[in-house]
Amino acid sequence: MSLILTFEPMDRASAVEVVHWHYDAPYDLYNLDSYDVHETLSDLLDPENAYYALRDERGKLAAFCCFGPDAEVPGGDYSAEALDVGLGVRPDLTGLGSGLDYVLAVLGFATAEYEPAAFRVTVALFNQRARRVWEKAGFVEVQRFRRGSDGRTFVVMMRPKPRP
Repeated sequence: MSLILTFEPMDRASAVEVVHWHYDAPYDLYNLDSYDVHETLSDLLDPENAYYALRDERGKLAAFCCFGPDAEVPGGDYSAEALDVGLGVRPDLTGLGSGLDYVLAVLGFATAEYEPAAFRVTVALFNQRARRVWEKAGFVEVQRFRRGSDGRTFVVMMRPKPRP
């Protein structure tokens, strides 16, 4: 069963909701409220950062995504031509086996909006669930690096050509 998701540019109410999502360890790396909340809200709402709210068939916020430099992690090599993709799923919806549906919806939207030559995603090395989902979507690991701010290892994955 595939999800029916609607993409909307991030609005303030959705951004506030996303900032207050809470992931349990070890996924707490993705808790946005551990950063400066005002700066994070500003980033989520800046059209240059291409953040989108993903709503389910009932209109509830289920996930968010972004495209471009805001999906990159400092320390990686992003010189190859590709559209960087970031994705966050509401904490209570993670681990339920729907990750591939979210990824494919985001890639379909991005293909229509941006027509990229390739897709790229950066995932924390420990996040096996996310890495498996992106692999199922056709991504392959192209690099590993340590982020300077905390030494955490990240994996950069690419999918050479968007699928129709």
